[in-house]
Amino acid sequence: MVRLFVQGPLQAEVAVAPTLDQSRYLTQVMRLKLGDSLLVFNGVDGEWRCVIAEILKKGVVLRPEEQVRPQAAGPDLLLLIAVVKKSALEFAVEKATELGARRIGLVVTHRTQVQHVRMDRLDAIAIEAAEQTGRLDVPMIDEPVKLADLLDGFEAGRRLMFCDETGGAPAMEALAAAGGGPWAVLIGPEGGFSPEERARLRALPCTTAVSLGPRILRADTAAIAALTLWQAAVGDWDR
Repeated sequence: MVRLFVQGPLQAEVAVAPTLDQSRYLTQVMRLKLGDSLLVFNGVDGEWRCVIAEILKKGVVLRPEEQVRPQAAGPDLLLLIAVVKKSALEFAVEKATELGARRIGLVVTHRTQVQHVRMDRLDAIAIEAAEQTGRLDVPMIDEPVKLADLLDGFEAGRRLMFCDETGGAPAMEALAAAGGGPWAVLIGPEGGFSPEERARLRALPCTTAVSLGPRILRADTAAIAALTLWQAAVGDWDR
């Protein structure tokens, strides 16, 4: 069944108006007709079965009929990834959404090649991935911030999985030993972290420095590998 993310509230018999683009998707791409059902979520009110109540010239109107799943929170997992090339960053955002990241933060490091980031494009990718994977929320994506500033204000009580290309503890063992709770996974740029950044990261008491194996990985590949290892060790895959 088609799934759709909407911004407004969801409650029984209260009409929902998707955007014009979403309406076109429903009627022109998915070929839904008056009375057809779809699943709708907003990240707050759970998932609802809705029917197409009206088809207008400038959109459709949906009528929520029943809640099929209550809202549930996924793991408290933050992906922090250095700003990399457009295609790699978009791929990482898509896969991080599929792998359950609750939030995605973009980071500017010493070796980051600074470039324009289309946040609206990344948001759209995260929404589409959430619709396809069955999750009940869409990860927030934060504007790029300098690594030093990020670490200055790093959230107390959150552990940091530092994926260090120069080496670290075997990831599964280190994560299992550190335990569950709120985590952040940090992925650097294609050129790696500078010695100064690496030294500061390793000095933080919240840091668990890990290795992602004997091969140097691209940033997008490293993000997928790290999130997969985290999920397998302390995530919600056992639900």
